[in-house]
Amino acid sequence: MTVPHPADALFAELLAAVPAGPDRRHSQRLLRAAVDVVTQRPSTLDLKIAAAALAEMGDAFEMFSRSTEFPKVTIFGSARTKATDPLYIAARDVAHHLAEQGWMVITGAGPGIMQAGMEGAGRERSIGVSIRLPFEQGANAIIAGDDKYVSMKYFFTRKLMLIKESKGFICLPGGFGTLDETFELLTLTQTGKGNPVPIVFLDTPGDPYWETVHDFIGRQLVDRGLVSAADTGLYLITDDCAQAVQEVVGFYRNYDSLRYVGDTLVIRLQHAPTDEQLTEINTKFGYLAGSGAIHSVVPTEPELREHDRLDLHRIAVPAAKHAYADLRELIDLCNTFVEV
Repeated sequence: MTVPHPADALFAELLAAVPAGPDRRHSQRLLRAAVDVVTQRPSTLDLKIAAAALAEMGDAFEMFSRSTEFPKVTIFGSARTKATDPLYIAARDVAHHLAEQGWMVITGAGPGIMQAGMEGAGRERSIGVSIRLPFEQGANAIIAGDDKYVSMKYFFTRKLMLIKESKGFICLPGGFGTLDETFELLTLTQTGKGNPVPIVFLDTPGDPYWETVHDFIGRQLVDRGLVSAADTGLYLITDDCAQAVQEVVGFYRNYDSLRYVGDTLVIRLQHAPTDEQLTEINTKFGYLAGSGAIHSVVPTEPELREHDRLDLHRIAVPAAKHAYADLRELIDLCNTFVEV
């Protein structure tokens, strides 16, 4: 016979005290997971990692909750880039033009490209997510002390926060950290763990950093069959700041968002496709539907229950196949269906 632990009743009381609402089940699951970690008697180091990660994610969630009404773009790039470097100027210009169009700019809050992005966006439109390192200072002067800044201990939690809130990404040249962030972003997009987003690899004229990376991807990854040739369509390489801005902003010209309802992919659009446009979609991308055809739909029951983007038009891809590079091309096609 199992003897109840003295803490069982207290834990049950804690779970029951979670307020009713749509997130009650998730809140209870979080509490249960935390208690399970503790009762497994992990090492001191494991407890420190779990406690610090949860605490700093909570701080970041709270910070981002104050700016949910603004679309966000993340800028990646080297902390070592000097203010006189053309890359610094390019990062500043791109951020400035995106901020002018209503976007907020997220960076790692350090020097170099990160500071350039914040200079361009301005303090009011900047969000900083820094990493605490023993050999580097804290936030740059633009964002230091702002309530839109958070400092993190772990790279994995920082990368989560740099990526999860953004609807677009501008990647400038950088070292190991920049490449790590960029390839994780590509992995999330390629595998469907992240939503489709515009990803721009921004070079400057005469300095083909990303062209060289693209060449490596082609010769060492595509040619070996390690990634699909279509996966190179997940990003745009340019040395034109105006094109970089247009790639981000234009991605949402008609496309808004997507979600899965069961095994059906629902794509939300600002403009409903005509019958002729649906025919074009099915002609070019019907193979993405495992059963039936891609068709217009009204909001699904889960969307109605959650009041999820009910004002938008929708198309559904039944039993959608997992071809995320092709999905990006489908979104690009939908973005041409814009009323003049």
